[in-house]
Parts: sequence; C-alpha cells; structure tokens
Amino acid sequence: MVRVLENYLAHSGKALSMRSGAIALYHELRAKKARKEALSGHDLQRIRDGALTLIEERQALLDTALAYECWTASAPAAGVPGKIQRLGVLISLSSALMLYDNYLMAISLWQGDKDLRRHLNQMDLGEGLLSAEELQRVNQMFTSADNRRRVRSAIQWYRQHVAETDKANPCAPADAEFADYAPACRYLRTFVEQSPSFHMVAKRRPFKIMGQTFEIFGNLAQDALFRLQRESAHFSSLLFGNTVGLVETRHGKLYQQPVVEKDIARVLQAGDILLEKTPFRLTDAFIPGHWGHVAVWIGTKEELEELGIWTHPLVVPHQAAIRSGRGVVEALRSGVEINALARFLNVDDLAVVRMVELPPEKRRAAILEALRHVGKAYDFNFDVESTDRIFCSKLIYLVYGDTNWPTSRFLNRFTISPDNIAQRAAETQGPLTPILIYRDGRKTPATPEAMARLLSGS
Repeated sequence: MVRVLENYLAHSGKALSMRSGAIALYHELRAKKARKEALSGHDLQRIRDGALTLIEERQALLDTALAYECWTASAPAAGVPGKIQRLGVLISLSSALMLYDNYLMAISLWQGDKDLRRHLNQMDLGEGLLSAEELQRVNQMFTSADNRRRVRSAIQWYRQHVAETDKANPCAPADAEFADYAPACRYLRTFVEQSPSFHMVAKRRPFKIMGQTFEIFGNLAQDALFRLQRESAHFSSLLFGNTVGLVETRHGKLYQQPVVEKDIARVLQAGDILLEKTPFRLTDAFIPGHWGHVAVWIGTKEELEELGIWTHPLVVPHQAAIRSGRGVVEALRSGVEINALARFLNVDDLAVVRMVELPPEKRRAAILEALRHVGKAYDFNFDVESTDRIFCSKLIYLVYGDTNWPTSRFLNRFTISPDNIAQRAAETQGPLTPILIYRDGRKTPATPEAMARLLSGS
C-alpha cells in the first residue's frame, strides 16, 4: 500500500496541475478568439498535448478508483488490516472524485465552447491519437447514473468508516512502514471533503436538484458548478488561484493589505527567503509542520543593476516581469514561476528570513540559480536529489546549495520541507536570521525564538 499511495499522490498532483493548465489555456485562447485572432500552430500543439495528457492521467486515476472499489463491500476489520482497508477506499474515492472535479472545473469549459471544442474533436484524427469518440466516453462517464451510484456508495462507506474514525491519523496503520504517511492521509481526507463532487454526487438526483437536465454539449456544466457553489457551504468562496485549481475556503489575512505589502517591500533584499502559511488551502494539509510554502525574492531592477547582473543572460528574458514588480520565484504545482509579491501575500502567516553575512558574489549566484530553474516542472516525487523538476523547498535547497540544510525521509526518498528551511532561522547562531514575521495576520517580533515557537506549534 505504500507504493500505491506514492503512485497515487504523484498522479493526483499531475492531474491537479493539468486541471489548472487546462483552465488557464481555455481562458487564454477564449480571449484570443474574442479578439478574432487565429490560433497559432503553438496554440494547437498545446491543445493537443494537453488533451493527450488529460487522457493519460484520467486513465491512471480511473484505474486507481476501480482497484479498491470492491473494498467497500464490507466493514473494516480491527487493527492494521482495517486501517489498510480504509486507506484503500480513501485512495479509490479520492481518485473518483478527482475525475468528476476535473470535468466540472476544466473539461466542461471546453465542452461548452463550440469553437474550441471543434479543435479537440478534430485533433490528430489521422494518427488516431485523439478522437471525438474518446471525448464522448469522458462525457458519458461523467453523466452515468451507474457511476454516480457507485461513487455515492463509496461516499457513504467513507462517512461511516473513515470520516468519524481516527481523526488524528485517519488511515495510516500503526506500522513503521507507514509512520511518515499521516500528512498524506490528512491531505486525502481534506481533498475528499472539499471536493465539489463530494457534495454533488452524494445527492441521488443532483442534476434535478440543480434545476434542469444536464446536457453534454451545452453550457450547463459551468452552470451546474455555479449552482453547486450556492448550495454548498464549502463553496461560499471558491477560488481558482495559484493553487492550481484547488479549493480555497477564504482569502488569506494578508490579502490585499497595501500597508502590509509596503512594510514587507521596504525590508526585502534580493536573495531573501519567504515562508508562508495558508491553512485555508488544501495543499497546506499535505505539508508537515507549520510552514506550507517557501519562495525566494530575486529583487528589483535597481538591486540587480547594483549587483551587476541586470544584463546577465539569465536575467534578460525576465526583465519585463521584474520591471512590473514580479520578484518572487516559487515552485507551484504548475511549475516554477516569477510572481508578484501581492499575489504571494494571499496568506495568514509570513516570514522573511535572510542569509547571514551573504557577500555580493554569493547573492548574485543565488539569484541566478533561482532564475535558472524558472520554467521547470513541479517535482511531484519530492525528491531532493534531482534537479530536473522542482518543488518549493527544493528550490531553496538548490539556490543556497552550500548551506547545510536538514532533510528527512518521506515517500522512501530524501526530501526537504519549508519547516526544514525555517529551522535554520530558529537557531541563535544559524545561517539564517528572521527579518520580518506576520503571525495570523499580525506583525510580531522577528527573532530566532519566535521562529522556534512557530515551529513547535506554541
């Protein structure tokens, strides 16, 4: 089951990234159509590649959903076997709900748009890579009453045997092999309970409740989602932001706070490390410890000119972005990007930490190393011993590669978490020093002791 869980987490992460990309690409191409511009060859290639990735990841999720569906036929046994059974059902249910969510949030956008749907239906017919029949099968599975019945049965089993049991550690058996998997189990539970389809499929006749019969090639998939938002308390403020299509239950306490943004911008220096906490996001449930995300501030045009690297080949492609205020390099599930500080500040907690005694040559090297990774894909394996794909704390691990960072074993490989980064700022004589800390939306003293208290949960 360890290997099953690892594989599922990797596929689910890729599926979430795919969902975000499909939504972003749709709006980009829809705007192009509205301007009466022709889609470029690159646009058509992106549609093709995205559709093929969708089919590939969809099949992986479908296989996982079917693999443990039969485990809902009986109540869980006592002890470790019963906990393994709950884990299997949780993985199966999460897979099924992700398939439904992907349709509601992303595929329905394309299916409801006759112009863009035409490109999908006609894509690569000669090579047999994709066809209208394949897309029709996706639609039929979404609208199938039998599939909804089967998923509804799994939801009922989940509510009876998982949701109300083992709240602290819902699925991992008391076994050394599973000792590090509690965060993954909490992530799966949070995903299930925040899924829009969890609330929709549980209803016996969801489309009647939504007001009308679902039509495959109409706009009703989008309408259904918005009606569902009004019905469910979990959708009181559904957002699709830089969490790659994951659900946010609210905005962060530092969101759109100009005074806070100015305070932070005033103290930031190129090379500073930014830590954040977002308990209202699904991804936060997956990250062990206090801090859930980490990024690096590469500085302003003026700072980079002063450091003598404004015209460096690694900087030049990003000059326009930096001029516009985008100075946060971060690894999101959509890949490594440069984003604005204002976007990053949709958080509850924030810490700015700085390398102690960082000479100009090392500051230059750190900034250039961060830019070297922009555009790389997200590392869903969370493997710190590779450089082709990046996750958030691994970015810092590579940017400051000569620092002795603490690592841990997770998913059978060495990894590093945002808390591991923060640990070096909690040491009195450590390589990092806290410069600024906001806790629960309020500014607090920035000291190693304050960072240590956050890491300890006090």
